[in-house]
Amino acid sequence: MSKVRVLVIDDSASVRQTLVAILSADPDIEVIGVASDPFVAARRIQEEIPDVITLDVEMPRMDGITFLRKLMSQRPIPVVMCSSLTEAGSETLMQALDAGAVDIILKPRIGAADFLAEEADRICDVVKAAAKARLGARRSVRSATDPAQKLTADAMLPPPRPRAMAHTTEMVACLGASTGGTEALRAVLEVLPANAPGIIVVQHMPESFTAAFAKRLNTLCEVEVKEAQDGDPVLRGHVLIAPGDRHMMLERRGARYHVSVRSGPPVSRHRPSVDVLFRSAARAAGANAMGVIMTGMGDDGARGLLEMKEAGAPTVAQDEATSIVFGMPKEAIGRGGARKILPLDQIAREIMAVDAAR
Repeated sequence: MSKVRVLVIDDSASVRQTLVAILSADPDIEVIGVASDPFVAARRIQEEIPDVITLDVEMPRMDGITFLRKLMSQRPIPVVMCSSLTEAGSETLMQALDAGAVDIILKPRIGAADFLAEEADRICDVVKAAAKARLGARRSVRSATDPAQKLTADAMLPPPRPRAMAHTTEMVACLGASTGGTEALRAVLEVLPANAPGIIVVQHMPESFTAAFAKRLNTLCEVEVKEAQDGDPVLRGHVLIAPGDRHMMLERRGARYHVSVRSGPPVSRHRPSVDVLFRSAARAAGANAMGVIMTGMGDDGARGLLEMKEAGAPTVAQDEATSIVFGMPKEAIGRGGARKILPLDQIAREIMAVDAAR
């Protein structure tokens, strides 16, 4: 297989050097050039078209969002945004995703080079995932990794009991996504009616970014969307999104469901992890839950979706044609965890159909 060719665009010389060193150390990646601003980058792209671009937001002469919009309108190339981790900047990064960015790398304002070096494995994973992105599948974030080992959901809670729980009157839909998931989730959630079943979501996304994502969705959807807090109830017409850098689990108190939000080791190299959410749903809800795995790279959620299926839950995987990255759904399908494989525009309808059949 040929290497992923990357162009690094950042006005900071130290960040450029660090990113080049990190990416060049991966045998599957080749850095074909660097640029200090979008004008230099545009000239470089005329000479050679990269497979992926890493793009800073704040740069001289032209900001990254403006350049991204111009790029996507003229010559679409997978772009990974690289920006400072600030609460105010999270809304800017939402604009980047709207403009066509595939994923996000966050860096602190101080000590960015050291931080990026510590996140080397995650950065390489994000770039390689972006190279596989199918930009035509979009309608218009990764968490920390543990390079030493890849933990399973056993790190957070034991496997589900063999016998699935009997049906009750309330269903909980559990959705998991990664690369390309912000747009895919929007496509699903914004067409759900206000009386949709309670929904809980794990989207691989950095800390301090999920609140802005939830707020944005809440302005677009009939259902109420918020970033989950520990102890939040799962209610009809409401969507809870796992906060970045925290696992979210479904628990049951009597006849009611709520979520537990807590720290813990990365599972399947992610925190939050889809495997943790799905396993908790298999344990707490059994056949009362529904599992949906969507676009993303890797295999997070594949084991958990199979556990949900074995617990009696209906399970769905997004199909290849509508997935930005057909990694997580493919793994789930390959392990036998998906009862149905559906295009993106049919997933909301399936959620409502399962709810109506109860």
